[in-house]
Amino acid sequence: MPFLNRLSALILATALPALAPFAAQAQETTLGVELNKTEEIETGGCRAFFLFRNQTGKSFEAFEMSLAILDAGGVIDRLLSINAAPLPVKRTTLKLFEIPDIACADISEMLLHDLPACTPQNEEPMDCFPLLSLSSHADAQLVQ
Repeated sequence: MPFLNRLSALILATALPALAPFAAQAQETTLGVELNKTEEIETGGCRAFFLFRNQTGKSFEAFEMSLAILDAGGVIDRLLSINAAPLPVKRTTLKLFEIPDIACADISEMLLHDLPACTPQNEEPMDCFPLLSLSSHADAQLVQ
């Protein structure tokens, strides 16, 4: 058994450095979309602050998300389309969107159900779902 433990350790020690470029590549090919915070609007409604972390190696001239806004009971309250373009390469971009007639505390989830537009600069439109990494620091969750 000690021989197998040493053999396993040796295999791991030689394999992990070889896999590091693949891990870095996976991290560098994501488009992070983070619901960073929400705040009430004085006139009613909720303002959502999104951070877009573009690590894809491409700038996007079109990036539109269609979100289903779920209320506190988990029922779809409305659909919201937001245009986040442009998204420059290797940059974090802040975008603010207003959701009228619903308090932030009444939003349990924002469901990304479609990407009507996702076009890298000087390229054809593409399916961006595989590139996305969604997260939330707000009380409401951002999911797909």
